[in-house]
Amino acid sequence: MTLEDHVGDIIRKSRQAIGLTTQAASQAAGLSVPQYECLEQTGQSTSPPDYKNLAPLLGLDTAKLEALAKGWTPPAVSLKHWRNLLPFQTSRDGNTVNCYLVWDEATLEAALFDTGWDDQPVFEVIEKHNLNLSHLFITHHHHDHVAALEPIRQKIPGIRIHSSDPKAAPDQKNRPNDFIHVGSLRISNRPTPGHSEDGVTYLVGGFPDDAPIVAVVGDAIFAGSMGRGFQSAELLRKNVREQILSLPPSTLLCPGHGPLTTVADEKAHNPFF
Repeated sequence: MTLEDHVGDIIRKSRQAIGLTTQAASQAAGLSVPQYECLEQTGQSTSPPDYKNLAPLLGLDTAKLEALAKGWTPPAVSLKHWRNLLPFQTSRDGNTVNCYLVWDEATLEAALFDTGWDDQPVFEVIEKHNLNLSHLFITHHHHDHVAALEPIRQKIPGIRIHSSDPKAAPDQKNRPNDFIHVGSLRISNRPTPGHSEDGVTYLVGGFPDDAPIVAVVGDAIFAGSMGRGFQSAELLRKNVREQILSLPPSTLLCPGHGPLTTVADEKAHNPFF
């Protein structure tokens, strides 16, 4: 799976977050304005950008940004240690989004994290393995992450919804000390607003054979990048650093877009951190 963001996306997010003009950024990069705009749009440039000068101006790590520009991607993650975790990708109008299904092998109780655009692939697996989908955890309420919410509620009227949406019903709101059991799996939450007001990361533990913790992070962080700070880029970066990258290095990160990654790989390679 390709990265959600190429180097131009990362530069654009950083530039917009600090309110820097394209003229100033292009000058720092040693490019003409058209060359720089092409770099942001495509990740490519007809002349080598001066990342050593540009990255510090944008608050990015120079070496990590240069490595990403040269094609760094996270090592492919094998799910053999998380055999009861299954990612799904659904697409609409060029937007591909991830959602994740987990289940307990003994009880067959299952939980879904976000819905994606289409619930059909999820329900094909549920029916195939005779799973009991009892919980739906929402990382944030942007449309691509909850597009199939109503169809799921119609199919499973009693499903328990979990979210940090301020408008959610009291029995659906995440609480700081929540510990939800799905069979032997244990699910807690950490607030990670910044991309959206209701952004939340879910931690899943209790996988067989002591597999590392799974963190379903929504659009807070991607492999090699992070989400746009629609609410606040500064707040988002702070929350990613404190609530996600503080987790054990082996923690599996399941983002809303792009490939799986780990805390260790993001601390070593993500230019935002």
